[in-house]
Amino acid sequence: MIIYNSFPHAELDHEKYEIEKRRLQVELLKLQEWVINKNKKIAIIFEGRDAAGKGSTIKRFIEHLIPKNAKVIELGIPTEKQNKRWFKTYEKLLPKKGKIHFFDRSWYSRALIQPAMGYCNEKQYKYFMKKVNEWEEKQVQNGLILIKFYLSISKDSQNLRFKIRQSHKLKYWKFSNNDLIAMSKWDIFSQFKNQMFHHTSTATNPWVVINANNKMIGRLNAMRYVLSSIHYDNKKELKPKKWSKDSYKNSITFHGVTFKNLTKEQYDLLYRIQSNT
Repeated sequence: MIIYNSFPHAELDHEKYEIEKRRLQVELLKLQEWVINKNKKIAIIFEGRDAAGKGSTIKRFIEHLIPKNAKVIELGIPTEKQNKRWFKTYEKLLPKKGKIHFFDRSWYSRALIQPAMGYCNEKQYKYFMKKVNEWEEKQVQNGLILIKFYLSISKDSQNLRFKIRQSHKLKYWKFSNNDLIAMSKWDIFSQFKNQMFHHTSTATNPWVVINANNKMIGRLNAMRYVLSSIHYDNKKELKPKKWSKDSYKNSITFHGVTFKNLTKEQYDLLYRIQSNT
């Protein structure tokens, strides 16, 4: 297992985040052109608890990629047939040559959310855990470049993000009864997560754990890991900028609105909300 954190800053304001994100997105486009020209295929999977930021991280990855050669895979509620033929289901969803697929949850739902929520039985879970390493190795031998991200958040961050969802005029629909159930099963999910790391993080296909308590920093770290782990044409090594750390400023721009003359407490509160949206 790899714990990856190239941006250890306690704070990174939105302006600096946008500058760094653009630098990395330029390289991501070079990576994609290499994938197309060399007939490579990449699968990047994102796992984590509800509200960990999987979808929003993928959104920033694909923001400027060539649409026809990049695809987001989100299976949703599997059919009975898909549940019974789990590996076959995902084999059909793996990228062909020249493509990059981003998985918003993946075959590892069988190791995490499904057993934690009671969506699969014990036999299905044990079969998956027994076979998944061999199955992944086969895909890699067939030319697949596989990166497995786990976005890690604290219980406090998850609770805050659920509250933001409930009160947000454009995101309230993201909050569901399943979110409440997931909150109540925090410890059970943790047990399955630890088992997954122990049994399925291999030398060939390790889990890469990203601290996603700050969504902006988490997204940058995920992008940087992908770029650093693949040798593509015209690659430019981008060293992380050493931002000066501003522990407190008296203004902050949030959702297009600039708040000025803030106290430290007001700034800290708005920054925490900003870093969780």
